Amino acid sequence: MAMLALSGGVGGAKLVAGLAAVLAPHELTVLVNTADDFEHVGLCICPDIDSVLYGLAGLADPVRGWGRRDEQWNFLATLGELGGPTWFALGDRDLALHVYRTALLKAGQDLTACTATIARAFGLSVDVLPMCNEPVRTRLATARGWLEFQDYFVRQRCEPRVTAIEYFGAGTARAQPSVVEGLCQNRYDAIVICPSNPLLSIEPILAVPGMRDALRMTSAPVVAVSPLVGGRALKGPAAKILTELGLEPGPSAIADRYADLLDVLVIDTEDEGAACPGSVQVVTAPTIMHDDAERRALARAVIAAANGRPG
Repeated sequence: MAMLALSGGVGGAKLVAGLAAVLAPHELTVLVNTADDFEHVGLCICPDIDSVLYGLAGLADPVRGWGRRDEQWNFLATLGELGGPTWFALGDRDLALHVYRTALLKAGQDLTACTATIARAFGLSVDVLPMCNEPVRTRLATARGWLEFQDYFVRQRCEPRVTAIEYFGAGTARAQPSVVEGLCQNRYDAIVICPSNPLLSIEPILAVPGMRDALRMTSAPVVAVSPLVGGRALKGPAAKILTELGLEPGPSAIADRYADLLDVLVIDTEDEGAACPGSVQVVTAPTIMHDDAERRALARAVIAAANGRPG
């Protein structure tokens, strides 16, 4: 099976790790949101790419749910002593990746090439690709004005009410060429939209010109995994923002975001019986991934759904 997975951060990275465990490395390509990327203390930081890389390499922190395991915080403490910004937590091990990425970019590599360089250094064979090489940035209109994503998400802890979202720069970006070509030439046997926030992680990918059209045209089944369980997000503000935008957080809202693309929606067993658009097949499976076994189990359920078999 040749599978393309669209992923954001933590939830997407968990399913990607599960897929990588049950597929051969050459069978999986991961297209990752980069609209969360930003520059901080002079460094290029790509949170979603890093979550996927750490998850695949077995380096993710299982306690915090983000960043690297066995982290230390000497850099952050010293930065605070100097009067620098400490609202975005940069651990020492994590910092090394950001420094190296920034150096590779300054040396002339694009984001695709430097992501591949880092993936090889981690011993990974799975293709991990940024959605594009050009900068795209998610911005949110809130009661406190327009906020950059990391300002809203980290510094302001998702507290302001959101009234609109834009993906600044998406209109002039170029979708990952190898992925668009693969979709148009039907090289993938299945497309998986990981359980990532549809508004903040997946729709930035779809906003890059050509990407949504290519997904519409492909003959491969498109399977999405809902990031919501019982109307709540396991991590992050998906349910909160959907509600603030006047949408009922649940399977139907997720299916509606991808209605023009979607063939199958995988929902949690807690949501069994939930209504979805008539054209979308609904498959029920445990979607909460506490450990490797649960990640692999969900991955197998997703593959079964793509193949038209019971989970």
